[in-house]
Amino acid sequence: MHDANVVNALASRLRNAEAMRQTISPVRGDIAAGGIPLDDVATAYAVQQANVDLRVANGERIVGRKIGLTSVAVQKQLGVDQPDFGALFAGMAYGDSKPMPLSKLIQPKVEAEIALVLEHDLTHDKHTFVDILRASAYALAAIEVVDSRIENWDIRFVDTVADNASSALFVLGSRPVPLSRIDLAACAMTLSRDGEVLSRGSGTACLGNPLNAAVWLADRMVQLGTPLRAGDVVLTGALGPMVAVKEPGTYCAQIEGLGSVRATFIA
Repeated sequence: MHDANVVNALASRLRNAEAMRQTISPVRGDIAAGGIPLDDVATAYAVQQANVDLRVANGERIVGRKIGLTSVAVQKQLGVDQPDFGALFAGMAYGDSKPMPLSKLIQPKVEAEIALVLEHDLTHDKHTFVDILRASAYALAAIEVVDSRIENWDIRFVDTVADNASSALFVLGSRPVPLSRIDLAACAMTLSRDGEVLSRGSGTACLGNPLNAAVWLADRMVQLGTPLRAGDVVLTGALGPMVAVKEPGTYCAQIEGLGSVRATFIA
């Protein structure tokens, strides 16, 4: 079990950091001190959930979930063997090329991803590729803007989980493609700024195939009693290394078969 006082105190610290655009020291020490070691991950998700619940109570709308840590290399770096997830809210969504003020962010980074948009609920205890393929209306090119409220991105697994999987904003492309018309594993990705390629990758970088990430999330959300629903956006995870955003400019993700999407930052 976790200590409700610890959960609420950490949720408040992270919330205030985001509101004030200031970083805080890592929360993993407090999480470890406030619970049973085996329960650290559960405590971190309880912190995340406390802030999600508050945002919903304040009238914000959940529009889907993001999957993080889908790169095996990054998992090894953080000493875990599974991805994580966070909630996506309508207020986090930006249109293709719509200017995003850097003043809303602390230490942002961008990563190119494939987004799935569901047309059916995913409610099985154990999902398969077929379940995800049948439930998905289409895929879109996407850029996720990640941000950490933890200073210098000094994170371990429980830090990022508590911090809503380090999520901030996301940009969706406007070219919906049915999954029957795209090979999610094979599609090549380039992320560039002003014509200079800063990151390359492909669908295989995301747990071997973005559908593996989607299956993991669908199962996890059913276990938690909050299954993925029709209309949900699922950001399946990075297709290549993320890129730090240091100044205003436009980052363009080109994903084979899905076209392009642009994240534009302004001062």
